[in-house]
Amino acid sequence: MGGSEIFFILLVVVMLFGADKVPELARGLGKGMRQLRDATNEVKREINQSAYKKDIDASVSNISKDIKAEVDKLKENVEEYTGPIKRTTKF
Repeated sequence: MGGSEIFFILLVVVMLFGADKVPELARGLGKGMRQLRDATNEVKREINQSAYKKDIDASVSNISKDIKAEVDKLKENVEEYTGPIKRTTKF
């Protein structure tokens, strides 16, 4: 859009609504644009939070799997070393 096109649009707006209503219309248009921007930012924030939460859930799941695997390995090692002891000591 060039300067002449914007001037023509402003001229038409002034002719249709009058000079008294133009500031009121601009104020209403500004408020509407602000509400639209706020709503868009809110949706973006919620999407980012849900994506972040999924990443955290996946990380926690991976960490818990790793811990469980390490505990299972430790149990096997303990069984290897305590097996002969358990067999020799009977109460």
